[in-house]
Order: sequence, then C-alpha cells, then structure tokens
Amino acid sequence: MNSDLEGDIAALAPNLRGRLTADAPLAPFTWFRVGGPAEVLFSPADEDDLAYVLERLPDKVPVTVIGRGSNLIVRDGGVAGVVVRLGGREFGAIKTIRRSSRERGAAAPDAQVARAAAGGGNRRTRVPTRRAGLDRRRTADERGGSRRRDARKLGRGARRRSLGCDARITNAEMGFSYRHSKAPDDVIFTRATFQGRRGDPVAINTEMERITAAREASQPIREKTGGSTFKNPSGYKAWQLIDAAGCRGLVVVAAQVSMLHCNFLINRGGATAADIEALGEEVRRRVKASSGVELEWEIRRLGAAA
Repeated sequence: MNSDLEGDIAALAPNLRGRLTADAPLAPFTWFRVGGPAEVLFSPADEDDLAYVLERLPDKVPVTVIGRGSNLIVRDGGVAGVVVRLGGREFGAIKTIRRSSRERGAAAPDAQVARAAAGGGNRRTRVPTRRAGLDRRRTADERGGSRRRDARKLGRGARRRSLGCDARITNAEMGFSYRHSKAPDDVIFTRATFQGRRGDPVAINTEMERITAAREASQPIREKTGGSTFKNPSGYKAWQLIDAAGCRGLVVVAAQVSMLHCNFLINRGGATAADIEALGEEVRRRVKASSGVELEWEIRRLGAAA
C-alpha cells in the first residue's frame, strides 16, 4: 500500500508513545498465517496512548482491531486505514482484584487467565476477552457458554472522539447469546473484570487438563487454522452438515477441510487467504446443495482481495 497515513498520524498525534508501522505484514499475527499488510499498524503503549491517538484520528480513517489472530482471515490485499493490535505488559496483565475476582487485559492469553484463576481456586477457565465486533462471538461457546458469560462483570475500553478509556460496559449490557453480543461496535475493549466461584485448585486443574486433552484429540489445534469456521445453524451441528455433504478432507490448492474436525479449515502450507476463503465458500455451496441449510461464517474476514 502506498500511503503517507503513518506520517499524517504522527503529525496529528506528536506525543504518541506506541509504535506506528506502515505497510506492516499481518500474516504473522494470524493463526492461518495468511493475508496482506496493514496500511498502518498501531501498537499503543497503554490505554492512555490508545485513547490519545483515537481522539485525534480523522473520522474518514477506518480503524480495525485484531486480537490474537484466531477466528480471523486477513485477505491478501491487506487492510486499509489503521489496524490496532494490543500487546505487551500493559494489555497482557492479569490482576487480582479480590480473592475470587480477576481483571484481565485484552491481550492476556486464555490459558494464562485460566491458570491464574485456577491457582486461586476459582472456577473460571478459558473465559475470553475480545474486541467487540471482531472476535466477540467466541464469548458464548456452546460448551459452558452461559457460565462464561456470567463470569464477566465489567468491560472497559476506548472510543473514538472520547477522552480516555471511559467506556464501561456491564455484563447485562453485553447481551451475550450464541456467537454474539450487543456490545457497541465502536468500543475497543482494553480490559475486563471476571468474578469466579471458589473451588478446589486440584480438582479445577484436573478438569482443565481433561478439557485440554479432549480438545487436542478432537480438533486440529496444532495446525495453521482459525478455529471453528461456521456457526451451528439452529437445530444442526455445522460439522455434521459438512461431513454429510462429503467435504471432509476437501482441498482447494493448499487449503483443506480438516480430516479430524471438518468445521476447521487448515493451511497445509503455502495457502493464500483467497484459497482458504474459496474453500469455505465451496463448503457452504455443497452444504446448501445437499441439505438446504445455509452455513454462516463464524470466522471474520477482513480487508481487500489481492
């Protein structure tokens, strides 16, 4: 992308403390390891730095937020405007508020949050904190989803044209449901507070190990994949529809429907974002032809085609 957006932002926000990178590759940040560059990648130093830049950005400049890169396809043409990626100690911290309450930074990995909760004897495992409008569907997983939703108490974040990280969204205001929330699309969540329930640390860790082993046995988590590709249609399981349509193992160039779990697409090595998206669309076509059911993408697709 040929753009002087980086220079424009630096001029508008001369006191920013984070990093601006023009034409920054995004593929290394996604689980699929595909996709084009960000016009400008912004890695804020902290919440104040994020709010400072957002307040000064012209409305015409699009802002996109990426998390840890799961559930995401960045198209090969890249993403115009500013792509915000939270990271580092400021956004990755996990703090104890009270004995059964934790505050989690938006960049803290699920596994670390789970271990922190289990270490304090809290029954709260793998509760994700995502940016509204990007990965928020993952907050309501079909297995234990209601328990995870109930654990979240308060989300905090920044809005454009607002001084400071003053957005605070309660659990009730999130309006969680399956693969969805009513959280405002214009909020970049920077942290969230979760309330756990007391339990036996040994029993909790044993259950976490059981869940991890079951997941590794049933999902291709060691592959380059984005996780579950399609939402479960009402009354159906997406993987069963895909399997019945004969799509298990289906290949488009170097993209493949997983043989282990056919609601997962994988990059076998050398696939482009276009290959993966084309494979997903072929799966949708075959499922619709065989069952009459139309699958809805769960994985978010960003940017422009090459």
